Amino acid sequence: MATKLKRALNLFEVTFYGVGVILGAGIYALIGKGAGLAGNMVWAAFAIGALIAAFTGLSYAELSSMFPKSGGEYVFAEKAFNKRIAFLIGWLIIIGGFIASAAVSLGFSGYFSAIFHTPVIPIAMTLIMLLSLLSFWGIKQSAFAEVAVTFVEIGGLIAIILFGIKYVGHVSYTTLPPLGFSGILSATALIFFAYLGFEDIVRLSEETKKPTKTIPTALILAIAISTILYIGTAIAAVSVVGWQALSQSAAPLALVAQTALGEKAFLFLAITALCATFTTVLGLLIATSRMLYGMAEDGGMPKIIHKAVHKKFQTPWLAILITGIISIAFVLLEKIELVASLTDFALFVTFALVNLSLLMLRFKQPKTARPFKTWALLSAFGMISSIIMLFYLDMKIWIAGLVIIGAGLLAHELFRKK
Repeated sequence: MATKLKRALNLFEVTFYGVGVILGAGIYALIGKGAGLAGNMVWAAFAIGALIAAFTGLSYAELSSMFPKSGGEYVFAEKAFNKRIAFLIGWLIIIGGFIASAAVSLGFSGYFSAIFHTPVIPIAMTLIMLLSLLSFWGIKQSAFAEVAVTFVEIGGLIAIILFGIKYVGHVSYTTLPPLGFSGILSATALIFFAYLGFEDIVRLSEETKKPTKTIPTALILAIAISTILYIGTAIAAVSVVGWQALSQSAAPLALVAQTALGEKAFLFLAITALCATFTTVLGLLIATSRMLYGMAEDGGMPKIIHKAVHKKFQTPWLAILITGIISIAFVLLEKIELVASLTDFALFVTFALVNLSLLMLRFKQPKTARPFKTWALLSAFGMISSIIMLFYLDMKIWIAGLVIIGAGLLAHELFRKK
């Protein structure tokens, strides 16, 4: 009899696993770029991003309550459409997971190097290896590490918000940026990378207690907590240094902390950023390996990946190994802004199809039990807004994204059952 994954996670652990993945490198690396597009209204870009995430998150919540499987989006699309579209969604998520894991590990290594003067690439590779081993050791242990470090990270963002309180009112928060409302939407398309992670929660379904109730609730809570922290941080940041200085800084939140506290703030921000990138890389490695495992169950990937579950630790060891090795190979990319936009392309396509999957299943499977149910209109908004966001990405991102889609369709022909 095949070994199954261990159901070990409760609502608290799943929620803060999600928060830990969401509150990652995006807010530290991209708030400056977002301010360059949205000005002092960068908070509005985060708010619009939160709405898109919320509309889509509610669709995820309903679908995960119907089909609590590790394959997540792959399973949703297969039920609503066919195996080809399902594979394409899974492919986009897996490739995005590999690339994002590599890029964020480089972010971790950059801060680590600033403190300890170590080489960047070897540290990034070592981080991926160590976190892959943690993921192999057990989901309970991984979740504990994720939650513990997440609270340090949350504390760092709360501190930045508190530092900025005395500066609130120094700038106008409603003046449109030089690019107008279009600039705010462009900023939203870029910084949406900062919301990466809420969708990963559904891939813990087979390792969660009472998943049909726990997963939807954790999804909603994780998005809500992250949104409050993001908007508060954005308002504090432009209040302390203004959008022009924020947009020109390579380390925008470090600039905010140094302006408010002086040079002694560097170590504080570096440690917070290490925690942020740590939780994001761990969450991405877990979620990507579970997608590989889930797809393999249905033949979307080689069956051996699904069968390879460790008897003692009850973790998908082969999926974890593949994820770790390929992520390490992508470490040489190094450009987080490019990776963020490419990951956003994959996410917006995926989110549009997930929302459409929910609408399709309302007609195809109206009698299937739905422990959690959203409004179809919100799913339609989520689909439309995801499509609109695609058109605010650069053409080079479109080209790269279409190449990845083409490669996915080719891979489907290679992997599908004869």
